[in-house]
Amino acid sequence: MGQRSKSKGWCGWFIVLVVAALVAVVIVISIRKRSDHSDKAAPVPGPPGAIKKEYSDALKLAMQFFDIQKSGKLENNKISWRGNSALQDGSEAKLDLSKGMYDAGDHIKFGFPMAFTATVLSWAILEYGDQMDVVDQLEPAQDSLKWITDYLINAHPSENVLYIQVGDPEADHKCWERPENMKEKRPLTQVNTSAPGTDVAAETAAAMASASLVFKTSDSSYSDTLLKHAKQLFNFADKYRGSYSVSIPEVQKYYNSTGYGDELLWAASWLYHATGDQAYLKYTVQNGKAFANWGSPTWFSWDNKLAGTQVLLSRVSFFGGKGISNSENSGLQMYRKTAEAVMCGLLPKSPTATISRTDSGLIWVSEWNALQHPVASAFLAVLYSDYMLSSRTAKLSCDGDSYKPSDLRNFAISQVEYVLGDNPMKMSYLVGYGDKYPQYVHHRGASIPADATTGCSDGFKWLKSKDPNPNVAIGALVGGPFQNESFVDSRNNSMQVEPSTYNGAVIVGLLSSLVTTSSVVQSFT
Repeated sequence: MGQRSKSKGWCGWFIVLVVAALVAVVIVISIRKRSDHSDKAAPVPGPPGAIKKEYSDALKLAMQFFDIQKSGKLENNKISWRGNSALQDGSEAKLDLSKGMYDAGDHIKFGFPMAFTATVLSWAILEYGDQMDVVDQLEPAQDSLKWITDYLINAHPSENVLYIQVGDPEADHKCWERPENMKEKRPLTQVNTSAPGTDVAAETAAAMASASLVFKTSDSSYSDTLLKHAKQLFNFADKYRGSYSVSIPEVQKYYNSTGYGDELLWAASWLYHATGDQAYLKYTVQNGKAFANWGSPTWFSWDNKLAGTQVLLSRVSFFGGKGISNSENSGLQMYRKTAEAVMCGLLPKSPTATISRTDSGLIWVSEWNALQHPVASAFLAVLYSDYMLSSRTAKLSCDGDSYKPSDLRNFAISQVEYVLGDNPMKMSYLVGYGDKYPQYVHHRGASIPADATTGCSDGFKWLKSKDPNPNVAIGALVGGPFQNESFVDSRNNSMQVEPSTYNGAVIVGLLSSLVTTSSVVQSFT
């Protein structure tokens, strides 16, 4: 009897303990769930943390593509198959336009996308320069930026004249040769008061203003020069309004502008950051109704700067600014709300998520150069995530659902992982990264042996060659997959295998933002 009673008591206590343990587990899970949806902000990241080797390696490769694209007399050339080229560019106008970068796999200097390349590269340096520095990529980024801005300064010889193109695209595309061997005429194209180009002039102003911030500490004289040009170009763009695509119809075939309002807002935003002059901030608010497309998300690209402008001005909303009036603050809130709409569209589980994706989750908008939009979108997402973290903003609301900064960062990681090989093709679209990447990049210099002697037309045998490129276009981000996620690695398939310098800028920005964790600065000055 005594033994049996003792056994019953032991079983009873055991059951009580099990129930208590289960209750405790339920409480812990419940608390965790609640904390996941809490309004408590995540900790602000400190100085750069542990380096993610995968992204560090990719960033070092991506940075090299700018060296491949350089025109002019090369300094400290690290690309064995590249040499001096286009040394006489600009001579017909008694200008030195030898520097700058070739646009893609051809040898034209298109000022509109080149200026965008400089603006995005400046933005990446300003936000993530400390992270670049940790992996020894800050100096190469600054050098590549200056190679472009040196050209842009010379391309702006007077207040209301800007040279926006070197070379004839039609003639250039009839040749397949190394840039070092070019002998064809390279005519100049300009915008001026009688043939205005608000879009290209304003984008160049944005490039100059943002770059002035990059060099403000290291070279104040150069920074001042850039800022002077930025102000003059903005005034020219605003006073003589007109699209360069209308003034110069020939540009429509290659880099057609769909409007200039976005560039005016983009340039004014950068000039506000560069100068602190409230007039530029006021400009963005007063012209927002006409140009900002408030409430309607758009894609960030060389042609459309609205999403970039909304994120850039959200920075002012997050961190504040001196002497901002109530009306200006209201305008900033409109930009921030639209930036939030952009972010909500990118988050795959958001109620307002865009359907412009592949089955594997890659943002997909265009057949031509498909990777520009997902990479640019991911760059903006990390920026916005870091603004939230650094300002201790806990959540983003998307049609009633809440998302954390980490959700935006995870979206960005999904896009870059796809680019680097986590895709149905199991291929890295960043040339030189991983074991499998495009071998037939549509790029004249990469496709022709460095010791080959070719003229304009006989070089086409290298375009038609069945052999892989003899020179690797290290760091080139190619166009990318079709919507069904197929990819044809063929040199003639320029839609998918041609790289561009502006792709280079957005992938450098994205990789720099992810290579390690760090808080963003509250002010660029």
